[in-house]
Order: sequence, then structure tokens, then C-alpha cells
Amino acid sequence: MENLIPGLPEDIAVECLVRLPHQSFSHLRRVCRRWKQELDSPLFHRFRRSAGFSRSFLVLAQADPPAAIAGGPAHKHSASFPSYRLALLDPSTGEWDSLPQIPASSGGIPLFCGLAAAGRELVVVGGWDPDTWVASDSVYIYNFIAGAWRHGRPMPGPRRSFFACAGSSSGLVFVAGGHDEEKNALRSAYAYDVARDEWAQLPDMARERDECAGMFIAGGGAGLFRVVGGYSTAMQGRFDRSGEEFDTINWKWQPVEEAAMDAEESPRSCAAGRDGRMYLCSSSGRVVSAAEGEGWKMVAEVPEDAMVAAQMVACGGSLVVMGAGSHGMAPSAYVLELKQARGWSAAEWRRLEMPPEYSGHVHGGCCFEI
Repeated sequence: MENLIPGLPEDIAVECLVRLPHQSFSHLRRVCRRWKQELDSPLFHRFRRSAGFSRSFLVLAQADPPAAIAGGPAHKHSASFPSYRLALLDPSTGEWDSLPQIPASSGGIPLFCGLAAAGRELVVVGGWDPDTWVASDSVYIYNFIAGAWRHGRPMPGPRRSFFACAGSSSGLVFVAGGHDEEKNALRSAYAYDVARDEWAQLPDMARERDECAGMFIAGGGAGLFRVVGGYSTAMQGRFDRSGEEFDTINWKWQPVEEAAMDAEESPRSCAAGRDGRMYLCSSSGRVVSAAEGEGWKMVAEVPEDAMVAAQMVACGGSLVVMGAGSHGMAPSAYVLELKQARGWSAAEWRRLEMPPEYSGHVHGGCCFEI
């Protein structure tokens, strides 16, 4: 068998490869068959993580800034709703980048699509067609190692909007709730196996949940798909404080937690931290709170220039919040490191620069570790 790097022992060659940035992996796979096999191996990535060379970054559904769409192709909704694309943010360095456009997509990514990190692959689920605004059942998968997109099996069931969506490191993506094309809130849920390109129907949730939020809490060899908030068809727009969890080991929903949310508000800025706790950025955008016992404890006040339309995503051991000082103002982004000790009073934000080409509104995002 040919050596990974001629003249070097295998263990030293692997030590060299794990130190290379993930952005170069798609090019390195083309060097030779051995390098492709090594970079595609789960063992390689487990070693890279254990050796401390993996990196956490965000994938964001971000609007093109106004200057990017002005004078471009005609779009009947562009005056009120810009097109969206996928941006990458490394919170540790503040570096921004973009993912390649989805093939055969002329109008950006689907509006209000679900984004999920499933192992080393990004899964883009559903959303609205950017040209027709019709709900879609499409599934697109981006492999960060190969640097390529592919189509996945369409999402089954009624075409849904504003559903909960989250992915697991084992390669499963969970979808629940939302509403159908007749605006009926849904209880149904599905799991998508990315490697097998197969959907499986889950038992229904206990309640209808439109505009709910989803997150995956890892632990115990599997984890929990947690769905919070939302509202029923009869309670249009009046958000529920409750939540429920799907146990991926026993394959069933656990009893409803009536006070899973801090208040009756939209849960769009909820996130699960690496510590397994749930965090919430209030709809007013003024504070970030952490679930603690049966209640909530304030973690930090959000900086004034990020309070409006704030979006929060957990990434590694930190929270990233993006918002504006007021409507129409340029957005700001901040990072809050989650300390092991719970001395929240000492929590401090670190400001991230947002270049003009990455100054669009962020609708949602997910975290990757590669």
C-alpha cells in the first residue's frame, strides 16, 4: 500500500493532515486515492477532534445586502424581501466566507428553509421557492469534505412551513411541526437519515406547533430532539410556553414540559449549548437567559446595537448574537463565551466585524465542528 506521504511513517503523515484547515479538504481529496480515503474516514475526523485541531463555525441563512441585489435580475418581491444565500462565519477569528450556490437555483436558497448540521454535512430542508413563494419539500445536502452539493430525497407529508429542524452528529435530521399549505398547524414529525437518503415518520407530537423551534441535545450515545414553543391552529400567533422532546434511543416523545419557555413569545432565538442547557434571547432582544432548574437565569444583556431582530446561534462553547440597533440600521454581531463556572455577571461580549458584503439580515443558522 502506498504511503500517505512518501518517506514519512503513517502516524506522522496523519499528524500532518489533521493540522490542515478544513477549507482545503476538497482539494486535498484529489491528490491521490489514499488521501481521499483518509479524509473521508470517520476515524480521521475523530482523531482531528481529539487532537484539538477541529474548528467550530456557523452556517447562516443571510440576506444579500441591498447593494448586491440592486440592478440585478428582476425579482418581483425584491423590494420587500431580498434573496438569501449561505454565509460562513468563524466566531474564533471573525472570518467570513460563502458557500457555493445550490445547483439549478437562480434565486438563492429557499426562504425560511431549515438548516441542520448532520455530521460533516449541511442539510437544507424545505422553505419557500424564492421565485414563486410556494412551499417546497426539497432537500439539498452539502458535503464540507468533498465541497459539493447533491439532492436528497424530498421531505414526505404535507409541504410545511416554519417547522422545527435540527441535526445530530450521527447523521440524522429531525423535522417537526410547522403548518401545511392551508395554514393548519401540524403535530407530525420525521427523521431523515442522510447517509441512507431515507425518511422515517416519527410518532406525532402531543400538540400542534406552528412557528416552533428545534434543537438537538447530545448525550448518552444518542440525544434528544427538543421542540419548543409554537401555537395551534386555533391559537394563531399566541405562542405556547411548552416544549416536548423526542428520545432517539427509545424512539418516543417524552411528556410535555409546560414551562419550557421563559415567556409566551416566539422561540426563534433559542439554542442548545454544548453544556446541554437551553439558552433564549428574548423577543425584545435585550437579554440572554439560560434554563436553570425549573426557571431561567439571566446570562447577559445584549449590546444595544444588536437588540433589534436579534438572532442567536450556539457554536462550540459560545453564543453568537446578530441584530441591529434599530430597524434599517446596519447589523452587528457579538460572541459570548460560555464559561464552565456560572459566574454570569462576569460574562463579556466580543464584537465581530461584519464586512459590507456580509451585512445582510440573518434568518437562521447552525453550527458545525470539522
